[in-house]
Amino acid sequence: MAVRLANVDRATPMILPPDMRDWLPEGHMVHFIIDAVDTLDLREFQLNERGTGSRQYPPSMMLTLLIYCYATGRFSSRSIEAATHFDVAVRYICGGEHHPDHSVICAFRTANSKLFTECFVKVLAMAQEMGALKLGTVSIDGTKIKADASKHAAVSYKKAAEMITELELEVEQLVAKAEDADSTPLDEGLSLPDEISRREDRIAKLKAARAVIEERYEEKRQETQAEYDQKVAERAERQAEGQAIRGPKPKPPPSEPPDKAQVNFTDPDSRIMKAGSGNHFEQAYNAQAAVDAEGSYMIVGAHITTNANDKQELAPSLESIPEQIGMPDAALADAGYHNSEAMQAIEGAGGPALYVPPTRGSHRVRVADLEAQPDPEPPSLDAAYPEHAAHRLKTAAGKAKYSVRKHTVEPVFGIIKEVLGFRQFSLRGQPKVELEWMLVCLSWNLKRLHKVAGCNLLPA
Repeated sequence: MAVRLANVDRATPMILPPDMRDWLPEGHMVHFIIDAVDTLDLREFQLNERGTGSRQYPPSMMLTLLIYCYATGRFSSRSIEAATHFDVAVRYICGGEHHPDHSVICAFRTANSKLFTECFVKVLAMAQEMGALKLGTVSIDGTKIKADASKHAAVSYKKAAEMITELELEVEQLVAKAEDADSTPLDEGLSLPDEISRREDRIAKLKAARAVIEERYEEKRQETQAEYDQKVAERAERQAEGQAIRGPKPKPPPSEPPDKAQVNFTDPDSRIMKAGSGNHFEQAYNAQAAVDAEGSYMIVGAHITTNANDKQELAPSLESIPEQIGMPDAALADAGYHNSEAMQAIEGAGGPALYVPPTRGSHRVRVADLEAQPDPEPPSLDAAYPEHAAHRLKTAAGKAKYSVRKHTVEPVFGIIKEVLGFRQFSLRGQPKVELEWMLVCLSWNLKRLHKVAGCNLLPA
């Protein structure tokens, strides 16, 4: 029996149907995103009101273009521009004939940070109206995402001082060489004024880098100084009461930054952070997210921090949840977020019940863990807050609630980084990184809303 092969005809003039709506199946995500964006109020997006220059692209088209491309793993403006030529769904967004230049895409993205945040809120409100989002419990976590800068472009406080001394000596030598008429000339193509200017520019940048390090350190030093003063006062109080003083005497914070403190020339706002399992370091930002743990997996709050650890990020994560969406009843976070003072302040101000263990638990499940055990006796009403918070996690209800954390927020980060491939920011500087993270979260939410709602029509 002869082999039968399908005919591949590349010479037919009309390859796609004449109606663009027939290019893609009815339930395709691009239709959902277009409908969702059409329901948003985009009048506040920045436009050239004078009407000068070329015709402007509609804000709804540009926003849809960014959201769809971010939701499908295209993040750089150049890759988005390229997709307008070969990706059928992206061509459909742009009407088949428009191909925004990468510079236009980048300018639109960086000029509308405030409105991305507004759209983020409106999409969450839309999800609530559709019944897809029922804010009750949220899971909070953070992940390190690379900055658009190499860690090799960083300089330490000590190294900067050494390089300044070395360059200043070279400038003196070059000036002396310029004043000496009998000195040996430089290689062809080099000039003394250019070499002196190059070194002076480098010195200025190094001094600016040291100034940034000193400014950052001074902020932390003041916090450390307050802790030191408190410890000294408590020690003196115990001594006055005749109590035994144990432990070493507290030391005041140094007046100068540590030698290893660094700043990056390419993206000064980014930091060197431990990444992965902690076996290597990256020039990165700490991206935080609060994820709905009631089944939608939507990101209800997000922010960027330059802190390498999460100890101070519990309150900012809850504050990043828009007021229009409401405050959750409970919040789950791992031991890296445990901060008794911050937790007590949150709950004392009427915030959600917090489930944050004081120490990291073992992932190993023992036989004793499988056996039903009675809840421990609750602490007395006048017991300190840490005792009440710890008891909450030891009850059967607390264990059951906390167990959902690992399969709500962690999969969201896993999909964003592994499936979509968002492992590095395209923009530089914390304000722009904030807006890009918000765009990632907005795109993720519409992707999730399409998954949860299916082909249901959006509310008018």
